Formats: sequence, C-alpha cells, structure tokens
Amino acid sequence: MSAVAKLSAADFDRLRKLDTCTVSNAIERLKVRLRDEGFASSAVRCQFPQLGPMLGYAVTARVRSSQPPIKGRWYQERMDWWDYVAGMPEPRVMVVQDIDETPGFGAFMGAVHSAIALALGCVGCVTNGAVRNLNKVESMGLHLFAGGVTVSHGYAHIVDFGEPVEVGGLKISPGDLIQGDVHGIQTIPLSIAPQIPGVAETVLNQDREIVEFCRSPEFSLQGLSQVLKRLSDGGAGRESPQ
Repeated sequence: MSAVAKLSAADFDRLRKLDTCTVSNAIERLKVRLRDEGFASSAVRCQFPQLGPMLGYAVTARVRSSQPPIKGRWYQERMDWWDYVAGMPEPRVMVVQDIDETPGFGAFMGAVHSAIALALGCVGCVTNGAVRNLNKVESMGLHLFAGGVTVSHGYAHIVDFGEPVEVGGLKISPGDLIQGDVHGIQTIPLSIAPQIPGVAETVLNQDREIVEFCRSPEFSLQGLSQVLKRLSDGGAGRESPQ
C-alpha cells in the first residue's frame, strides 16, 4: 500500500480544537472547492454530540447486512480487514458504506467491533448504515455517525475494503482527513489544512465583532451595513458605526 500523507503533530492538534462549522467557514475562505462539496448530508447523524469534535484519517470498507455473504467469513473473522486498519495512519476513522438496497438493515458497528477499533487507534466510525449498542459504545468514547440505529447485526459482512466509498453523498478515499461533530461530517483537504487554524481565527474574530455590534446599544441597520462592508473588504480594526 502506498504511503498516505499526514499532517504534522502540531498542525493536527491545532485543527482538532476547532468545530466543524468554523473549519467549513475557513475552507470556504480558502476557495479550494465548491460550497456544495466536501460534507455529508444530514442523513448521516452524530450519535454522541457530547464527545465533541472528531478528527482522523479514513479507513474505508463496504458492507452488506440483508443477506449472508456468498463466500468468505463474517466480519468478526476478517483479520485482513484488521490488518488493513492497523496499517493506516493514526488516529483512524472507519468509514463504512452500506451498499444494501436499503442501508441499515443490520448494524456493522456494535460494542465488540468498537472495542477492537479503539484498540487499533480508531477514534470513530462513519456509516450510512446502522449502528447498535449505543450506551456501551458511548461509554467507551468512540464517535459514531450513522444513518440509523437497529437491534441486530443481521448478516453484516465486509464486501471489500481499502477503496473509495460514499456516505451521505460524500465521497471519501482511504487516508482522507475526516472531521465530525454534532453538526455532521466533512473532509479537510490536506493541501490547505495547515492554513485553516489561522483563517479560522480571522473568521471567528469577524463573527464575534458582528455579534457584539448586534447586541450593543449602538446597533442600527446603517451601522451594520458599515461593519459588514468593512469586514468583507478585509478592513482591520474596529470602527464605531454611526
């Protein structure tokens, strides 16, 4: 397997402290992709909002659960899958596309799979399918983002792994940098990832200035227009709107 690019530890740590909306705003400012790209739809939902932001490198698989595998073994016995996961950069995020006609019939991720994932340096799992054992997984601290919840594994088995997948309309390749929190999931282009914290700080400062002005006694639509124009023009320093 070819080497996968990684951020420096310092850049990764700076990114990990940011929420998804702030990072999304920064990516928009850097204009490296269209605004309708790079994030999953609301069909993939955060199961544990209280765990805060998740950041890691994608390990990918495609699964089915509505029918038994034609050949091969159940996913619990797939040591080739675990070997693949262990060979990718840490921290890892499992990205699992359920390719059944109706995704989510059975759950690929439960308590046992989550325990193994954590032992292998995973911080979360993203799937358009279903998950289960929520209380147990939450107590372990593993993030889950899923299309739904179900009681049973069904016939959950791995079809293939290590190839590009799609969840919630978002295309993800092995090694992609994945971020998620209560708002959802997005990919972060590695080419501009080191720039994001600096741009994010500017965005947060500008947003804070607008909010503070809206809450101040000096608020007026004319003043708001002046603030917005100055910020859009890249003006520095705060002027007192009239």
